[in-house]
Amino acid sequence: METDFVNWLLARIPADPRLEVPPGDDAAVLRPPAGRRTVVTVDMLMEGTDFILGADCPARAVGHKALAVNLSDLAAMAARPEAAVVAVSLPRRGGDAIGRGLFEGIGGLAAEHGVTLAGGDTNAWDGPLVISITAIGSVPPGAAWRRDGARPGDLLVATGAFGGSLLGRHLAVKPRCREALAIAARHPVHAALDVSDGLTLDVSRMMDASGTAAVLDAARIPIHPDAVRMSDRPDDGRTPLDHALADGEDFELVMAMPPEAAHAAVADSRDVPHATPLSIIGEVTTGQGLFLRQPDGSQTPLAARGYLHTFGG
Repeated sequence: METDFVNWLLARIPADPRLEVPPGDDAAVLRPPAGRRTVVTVDMLMEGTDFILGADCPARAVGHKALAVNLSDLAAMAARPEAAVVAVSLPRRGGDAIGRGLFEGIGGLAAEHGVTLAGGDTNAWDGPLVISITAIGSVPPGAAWRRDGARPGDLLVATGAFGGSLLGRHLAVKPRCREALAIAARHPVHAALDVSDGLTLDVSRMMDASGTAAVLDAARIPIHPDAVRMSDRPDDGRTPLDHALADGEDFELVMAMPPEAAHAAVADSRDVPHATPLSIIGEVTTGQGLFLRQPDGSQTPLAARGYLHTFGG
C-alpha cells in the first residue's frame, strides 16, 4: 500500500537544516544558501528505454542512476548539489520491493554528495517503472558554467574516459560534482557540459551554442577499456575510437578553458593521488562544425553522432 511505503520512506530520510519544512507535508520548504543562486535540473528514466529491470539491473542501480544523471547536470554547471525531489510510477506487481530498492540507490548516492531528499510523489500503474528526479544545486552569482561561452583558442578538457558504457558504466554513473567544484575554485572555464548522448554530439551542441567550431585530436581522446572490449567482439565492427566518439552514457565533463588554465588543471589532476584524470582532447576554433585531427596533422570533418530520442509529429 502507498501509505505504508511512504511512511517507511519518510522514516529513513535524514533531517536536514536546509529544509524548513521537511518531506511529508504538501510541499517541502528549502532554505536557499545565503548569497548563492539556485540551479534546477530534471531527468526522467523509463524502463524499456533507459534500463531493463533484472539481475543485471536491480532497482537499486536504477535509483542510483536516476539521481546520478541529475547530479551530472549540476556538475556541468559547477553547481554544488543541495536537494532532490523524486517522482516515481511503480508497477502494481512488485512495486513495493522496487520502490525500496530505488530508495536504497538514491539514498546512498545522496549521502555521498550531501544531497537532502526534500520529497516527491509515488504512483502505481500497470505499465513499467518510470522515475523522474528534480535536483537542486547552488552557485555563487554569475558563476554557473554554461555551454555557450566557448571561445576560439580555448582548449577542450575532459574528465575520465569514453566509450563502451553499455558494459555497465551506464548504470554505475559517477557524477563529477567534486571535480567540477575543484576546477571552478581554481581555474576559469568558459563553457562546459556533461557527455550524456555522445562525445561528438554533445561537443557539437557546445559549439553550436557558442558559435564556434572544434577540432578533436584522435590520438588524445581518452578511450575507456570498455570501448576496447566492445570493439573486440566479433560482431561489433567498430574501432575503440569510434565507440569513444559516439557511444554516449559516459557522463564525463567537457570544458572549454583558456590554454594556461587547461594545462594547469590537467597538471593538478596528475598531482592528486586517485584523482579523476583530465585530458586535453582538442581545441575551439572559428567557424562551424567538428573536425578530427590525426597525428600527422591532417583534418577531416567529424559527424556529430550519439543518442537522440525520436518521436513523430
